[in-house]
Amino acid sequence: MDLGLTDRVYVVTGGTRGLGLAAARELVEDGARVVISGRTEASAEAAAKALGAGAVGVAADNADPQTADRLVDTAFERFGRFDGVLVSVGGPPAGDTETITDDQWQTAFESVFLGAVRLARTAARRLGEGGVIGFVLSGSVTEPIPGLTVSNGLRPGLAGFAKSLANELGPRGVRVVGLLPSRIDTDRLRELDALSGDAEASRARHSANIPLRRYGRPEEFGRAAAFLLSPAASYLTGTMLPVDGGAQHRI
Repeated sequence: MDLGLTDRVYVVTGGTRGLGLAAARELVEDGARVVISGRTEASAEAAAKALGAGAVGVAADNADPQTADRLVDTAFERFGRFDGVLVSVGGPPAGDTETITDDQWQTAFESVFLGAVRLARTAARRLGEGGVIGFVLSGSVTEPIPGLTVSNGLRPGLAGFAKSLANELGPRGVRVVGLLPSRIDTDRLRELDALSGDAEASRARHSANIPLRRYGRPEEFGRAAAFLLSPAASYLTGTMLPVDGGAQHRI
């Protein structure tokens, strides 16, 4: 199936590693062009170079109020158009309610929540019919994850915002979608497994609770993201797609 991605242009935040990079890679391989952001100029340029001529890297922090316009401006300046954004940010700090400090909550809110809202609002102003806004969220939207209190608090709120935005932008032909990854085999997940003191045992325990009995591969997540962002998914909006091997216990 042709996803219709050829020459379309997307901004992918957090696109230098993990799930953001996986999505950017699949978009480029299907003919799209991407503006990827990362925390440092070196990481952004290195990731863009690895993706090839269809990518440009920009050093940017989602918590910076100027980031959203700068990324969209770059899309227009480098590729002449802007068709959508995938908002992906690094995972907030692990910890429970007693150990997470006010400063950690505030920093995570600025980056994970408010930064994502700003990016979405900016995209909404500058997208035309057929545009799309995507959020990389988490399985914590539907089921709290032990030890990830900040994610459990912020991700569901973003999902609610995304659903509201889908209703508001639908009459303009702009779609809003979300992805709910669970155990995808990224550096971030390996770090979380290591916190248990026995990464291999943690991986085995979590894999046993997934119907497919394994962690997802980054490219599997990337392909799901590319589809949702593509014109092939033109009648999907307000959708929250689990990418989890069946791990979420809901219909």
